[in-house]
Amino acid sequence: MQIFKKTPNIDFLKFKWFALALTIVLVLAGILNITLGHGLKMGVDFGEGTLIRVMFKDPVSVSAIRQLLSDVGLGNSVIQESGKSGREFQIRTVEVRTTSQASEEIESHQILANKVIAALQNKEDQQRLAQGLVDLNNIDSRSLTALLMTISPDSAEQIAERLMSYRKDQSIISDWNELKKEPVSLSDDVLNQLQAKTFLGQMTVLSKETVGPQAGKELRKKAIQAIIWSLVAMLVFIAFRFKGVEFGTAAIFTLTQDVLICLSIYSFTNREINLPIIAAFLTIVGYSVNDTIVIFDRIRELRKTMRKEPLEKIMNMSLNINLTRTIITAGTVFIAVLALFLFGGKVINDFAFIMLVGTIEGVYSTVFMSCPVVLWWDQLFGKQKKVKK
Repeated sequence: MQIFKKTPNIDFLKFKWFALALTIVLVLAGILNITLGHGLKMGVDFGEGTLIRVMFKDPVSVSAIRQLLSDVGLGNSVIQESGKSGREFQIRTVEVRTTSQASEEIESHQILANKVIAALQNKEDQQRLAQGLVDLNNIDSRSLTALLMTISPDSAEQIAERLMSYRKDQSIISDWNELKKEPVSLSDDVLNQLQAKTFLGQMTVLSKETVGPQAGKELRKKAIQAIIWSLVAMLVFIAFRFKGVEFGTAAIFTLTQDVLICLSIYSFTNREINLPIIAAFLTIVGYSVNDTIVIFDRIRELRKTMRKEPLEKIMNMSLNINLTRTIITAGTVFIAVLALFLFGGKVINDFAFIMLVGTIEGVYSTVFMSCPVVLWWDQLFGKQKKVKK
């Protein structure tokens, strides 16, 4: 498939100094923002604290939730509404405790999570819990099965499985009549006995994640190591494959600035850094190096047939020959990621955003940065080799 009727003749390397200046500006801006500005917003994966997703039966305001948490000394918690119904929220909170053991750190954060959940329960639910009733919207599968064994021993496991599956699909059970219908289909006798021992709480916990400071520090360390080792492995492979360290160096320089520019842009968005974002960075690295290697391979081939031509001209020729491939590849990836960004929902939105940035930046770095680094290397060290000879 060809976009152009004939191979274009664009002088990409003409803009190498402008591209280098733009890269330096973006990276420095990001570094200043990270070190002196807002900094990076670490998610619960790399920070410390508890992240809880909750859903209420009825709409609740962020200010009302903050007031409930303030009453128990957690007014500094980060509260984020999910969706537009005003019923689902993400709450991230941290309570600093000095402990010597990792197990004690995790335990302290679990206590904190329970404190948040208790603060969000209304007085009626708290009174029912005090009376010994069980909240059907928050009971776990094992406890529900044990409870149903006292009601219907023969079918306790099957009923528990249907109930948990239904609650997972609906997020919260709002009315007892829902349980009479498919797919739960409780009999009147079982439902009456269940009502006598349980109640439908006004709030359910959708998920709960807890990370202590030591665990967060270890995860940060491993994430940085994953990115660094991936870059080193690519340097060795590319240098071996193209029989020249200049290509490996150019690729690593390009990929490093891919990560730094994406991180710089991401730092201005106030989005969280978590494990999916690290996965996105590694995906960007893999995507960008693929396009770079194709360009380098074309340069290697043309150097055999265009030996008398200057290296800069060969590089421009290689970039123009592969321009159609670059546009089609980047375009299809961009469209797919854009669809995820627009319609993929809150959970994958940050991942899709950084992939959008990385797709554009990957093309920019391959076209305007990878070849100039090889050219500068050749101009610097190539002349030295000739002098020695």
